[in-house]
Amino acid sequence: MFASAPVPTTNQHESRNPPASILFGRFMLPDMSEQACQVTHIALDGAVFATSSAPTPGTKLVAYIDELGRFEATAGEGVEGGFKVNFVLNDSRRERLEQRLKWVAEKAEGAPDQRRHARYEPKDSKSHITMPDGRVYACEVIDISLSGAAVKIEVMPAMGTYLLLGKMRGRVVRYLDNGFAIEFTRQLERPALADEVAR
Repeated sequence: MFASAPVPTTNQHESRNPPASILFGRFMLPDMSEQACQVTHIALDGAVFATSSAPTPGTKLVAYIDELGRFEATAGEGVEGGFKVNFVLNDSRRERLEQRLKWVAEKAEGAPDQRRHARYEPKDSKSHITMPDGRVYACEVIDISLSGAAVKIEVMPAMGTYLLLGKMRGRVVRYLDNGFAIEFTRQLERPALADEVAR
């Protein structure tokens, strides 16, 4: 994801190198509303979120960043197309973030993909997602494996949300440019690979 994993010694967001490709995430405001965002810069002290819904500086929020996890944070000053975010981290959380940033940087530099199973494009990509509250949304299955799937869909549930893809239960584990990735709660058998996620 990143061209490098910067570890700044100051609190200046401008000193960071942007990631090679944008990370996706969400942030939750004190009124419990959630907004999607793109993370254009990130380091140990904070990040820059690209979003159309920048909160007032000083607002406390909870952020969920693809591949990095959950962070308590405070909204900083606005920037063009978004706002700065200051993380609230204790020493152990800061150390874990540093390790995670290094892992993501190494993966971007060519480390092998750690997916457990080969992925395939289904012959019939049409399916549907059922949310925990019963709402159903049509989706397109981008690819699928015995342990998970990637779907193209307009709605973006929170990271970790449990839902149904067709008849398969799973949880949201990663955001994509046009949807999200699901990890199944039980591994599929190969003959059921297409049937379980079909309409």
